[in-house]
Amino acid sequence: MSNQVLCYGEVLWDTFADGKQVGGAPLNVARQLIQQGVSASLVSRIGNDALGRELQTYLTGNKLASSLIQTDRSLPTCQVTVQLDEKQQATYVIPKPVSWDNIKLKDDLIEEAKQASAIVFGSLACREQASRATLLNLLTEVKVPLRVFDVNLRHPHYNSDIIETLAAISNVVKMNEEEADLLIRSSSTSLKDKIIEFQKKYHTKTICVTRGEDGAIIWHDDKFYEHPGFKVQVVDTVGAGDAFLATLVNGLLSKLPIGVILERACKIGAYVASQRGANPEPMAK
Repeated sequence: MSNQVLCYGEVLWDTFADGKQVGGAPLNVARQLIQQGVSASLVSRIGNDALGRELQTYLTGNKLASSLIQTDRSLPTCQVTVQLDEKQQATYVIPKPVSWDNIKLKDDLIEEAKQASAIVFGSLACREQASRATLLNLLTEVKVPLRVFDVNLRHPHYNSDIIETLAAISNVVKMNEEEADLLIRSSSTSLKDKIIEFQKKYHTKTICVTRGEDGAIIWHDDKFYEHPGFKVQVVDTVGAGDAFLATLVNGLLSKLPIGVILERACKIGAYVASQRGANPEPMAK
């Protein structure tokens, strides 16, 4: 049976100074997985409005399965303001409540989850009780083999209790270096020491920490793997971590060596950072 990945959470419009682009970490991960030949479905909720209909058109045009995209009759489709600093690092202004704060647990979602090899979810879509409860109930009812927590902290849309709950139900956790500093209380300044402390607390099989232009480090089955990254001219960092994560998930499902997965993930992430927006044309082989 071919691998099927569910990407749970926010779909939205990223609004830049010069226009808007489709975004949201789950959508970015799903699109990148599809580009890599992996079947992926989005689990989200959009508004019954013009932006929602435009999103549906985009999904159809880009071969993104949208049967699990729900429509909310009162809450709007999300539109995020993206601000870039002098180093082209992105920060986000995210309104609430929006449609993806109200994802419901429905029979079609449960049935799809039963067929899934992996589910990818993040902390942002769990900021409100409704969508958080749906995810937790789904993972209680269906034992999806690969449960991937994309930490993806967006201030002020998280708290430590939610992070701990999501970490405890995951067997793969991916975060960036700043998020590791925030989440892992440690007397050590060593990133490896922090990762080990996190693993001892949550018993996570695979922990990945990305380090921007300096690559990434993975702890997997009692061993560390590191890659220094690929140097590129950064256009913006929107979606780079999502592309990295999609490549990591694809590699784990394909049972590739961790070192090979890490190099590929760093390469894809760097490529996306060198392009405009989260979903550039696929990188040439």
